[in-house]
Amino acid sequence: MMKKLPPIEKIYEAYSAIADGRVSMHDHFAEVTSSDRTKDYIVTFSNNTYSSNDNGSYWQSYAGYPILAVLMLQGRLSYDPQTASLFKNINWKKLNTQFKNKYADAVKEIFRDLRNRGIDTDEITRQVQAGYNELKRLDISLKKSSTKPNLKSR
Repeated sequence: MMKKLPPIEKIYEAYSAIADGRVSMHDHFAEVTSSDRTKDYIVTFSNNTYSSNDNGSYWQSYAGYPILAVLMLQGRLSYDPQTASLFKNINWKKLNTQFKNKYADAVKEIFRDLRNRGIDTDEITRQVQAGYNELKRLDISLKKSSTKPNLKSR
């Protein structure tokens, strides 16, 4: 079990990473590009141990959205691709900065837009809560990445 859980809102960010095709899976690692496309993160995994150099994982010691996205793509956390697609092309960096990293407020803003488009956000919330409950029971451990977060070198 993880010692520290991420904010539940990081699941929405993982949805965006998957919907945008920003996760490139390999045998023992994945590359995840940030929502504003300025950073690349490396998620490593072996057996039940994961690490990532995204800020949440590296500095806060919880599974950041890159790890969550990898867990979803590995089938270790459930997610609905159709629901994930609702979070396509969201610049989380900009949104989180706008709301001073109050992630719940950022999600409320996205939900306001989704409701205006006639989308049932209650169902999305249920799905995310179910995924979060799975995460709580998931037998994985996190270790600190040996690589600090950095800007893309492209």
